[in-house]
Amino acid sequence: MKKLRYYICLGLYYMVARHLPGSDTPYSLGSKKIRGFLCKRIFKSTGSNVNIEHGVYFASGRDIEIGNNSGLGLNCRVNGPLKIGDDVMIGPDVMIFTQNHKHDRLDIPMRLQTDPKKPVIIEDDVWIAARVIVLPGVTIHKGAIVGAGAVVTKDVPEYAIVGGNPAKVIKYRDGRKV
Repeated sequence: MKKLRYYICLGLYYMVARHLPGSDTPYSLGSKKIRGFLCKRIFKSTGSNVNIEHGVYFASGRDIEIGNNSGLGLNCRVNGPLKIGDDVMIGPDVMIFTQNHKHDRLDIPMRLQTDPKKPVIIEDDVWIAARVIVLPGVTIHKGAIVGAGAVVTKDVPEYAIVGGNPAKVIKYRDGRKV
């Protein structure tokens, strides 16, 4: 019965809720609550006051955890295993990947050479701006800010502000020197 409920909620999300207006529009028709209701039944765990915006794609969602007061911005594309802490802001068009392709064997097409999944962890009070790409196995530590368009290839320290491709520390929110 639980499995059936999961598939019904997943189907309703992808057929209907994903296409409802963004929560900041005057005609949102309760779309934030509808998407939140469905994701609570799809994700591994879901905190309170979660905002899943219009167009978010999360595959099966089974190995995604999202904390209190956190959200996924317009048209985000995320894969699990993914753990998002509390008070996390994720902007529009962010992509979070947890798996990549290998390319070391010439006798097997690259499309068939996949690495095992590597979890992405986003700790509490993180802001990920628009169009950021986060690669497999990365941890973005507490209080960090990732600037728009950054490509995060390695862990981001606590309270760091990073940007660029690949993302590098620009400065620290707590006054530390780079």
